[in-house]
Amino acid sequence: MRYVSHLPCATKEEDHVLIPMSDGVRLSARIWRPTSSDHEPVPAVLEYIPYRKRDLTAVRDSVNHPYIAGHGYACVRVDLRGTGESEGVLTDEYLEREQTDAEEVLAWLAAQPWCDGTTGMMGISWGAFAALQVAARQPPSLKAVVIASFTDDRHADDMHYMGGAMLSDNLAEAGTMFAYGTCPPDPALVGDRWREMWFERLEHTRPWVLEWLRHQRRDDYWRHASVAEDYRAVRCPVLASSGWADGYSNAVTRLLANLDVPRKGLIGPWSHKFPHLGEPGPAIGYLQEVVRWWDHWLKGVDNGVMDGPMLRTWMQDSVPPSTSYEERPGRWVAEPGWPSPNVHPVTHPLTRHRIEPPADPAQAGDGAEAGRR
Repeated sequence: MRYVSHLPCATKEEDHVLIPMSDGVRLSARIWRPTSSDHEPVPAVLEYIPYRKRDLTAVRDSVNHPYIAGHGYACVRVDLRGTGESEGVLTDEYLEREQTDAEEVLAWLAAQPWCDGTTGMMGISWGAFAALQVAARQPPSLKAVVIASFTDDRHADDMHYMGGAMLSDNLAEAGTMFAYGTCPPDPALVGDRWREMWFERLEHTRPWVLEWLRHQRRDDYWRHASVAEDYRAVRCPVLASSGWADGYSNAVTRLLANLDVPRKGLIGPWSHKFPHLGEPGPAIGYLQEVVRWWDHWLKGVDNGVMDGPMLRTWMQDSVPPSTSYEERPGRWVAEPGWPSPNVHPVTHPLTRHRIEPPADPAQAGDGAEAGRR
């Protein structure tokens, strides 16, 4: 166990805590929490992903979770079953078993003596998918989520059949996850069982693309865990972010338009990164915003987190084409709600080799106003 004291709350860390599931499988957790939580329980925040907390996300985790824990939360980083030091086998993404495991993890957290019974979920990419999908299942302890670089529509807006078109990412992602899913656990944590656990993964893991190619249209396979099928199922507050250089930027405004819960949206210039690590820049103090969100929704602090606009976004200036950018010049703009009352459609007739001005003179004025904004 390690101790950290340079943040508002002194914290301690546990590398390998086993959380039992109802079918006997145990999931491995890395936990950071205030030392004072031994006698003063705090809310728990879960990040739940398959990306091996012991190595692949270890550096990122060592930044995000100690910071949040140091502001008075128990931060829990759990590897999905069959990954890292968790038992079992991971056979596909976003399965029913994955989500029931998450619900059981949340129930376990809420029952710990160092937790006050309140939980949140956060993450980027798979972790954001997981948080939003579990929120739609309405586990009783889950009071808010923070999500980055995600989608609410697994078929039409993920890496498989974007807009209905098959993507090469079907193969690329399947290869990546086949590699992650067949890596052994760390013997330093699991002991002599590491070889048995590893061989179980090798024996039962198959390339997921085989299943994805069996579902080339929007069927029940993709409807499962697609929150877009029923936005009303999400009943807790949502802080959602993405970046213009990320394939998932569209989902932020869809959530703002369709959810009926307290919600905030943020879209920066970034690629598939947490906003405080955002590339291209400028990055922002995202973890500070996350702590404000948790303080309000998990601790009941009246800190004005819901004041101001619903959506903040980086309006990018035009720049010469490039394969990559370190920074994208521009400015922050804000909208009070979404769909925005400040955005108006303008209809341009199409003719041979050109786009004509609006037929309606009033629309021409609206277009000019939109251009100035």
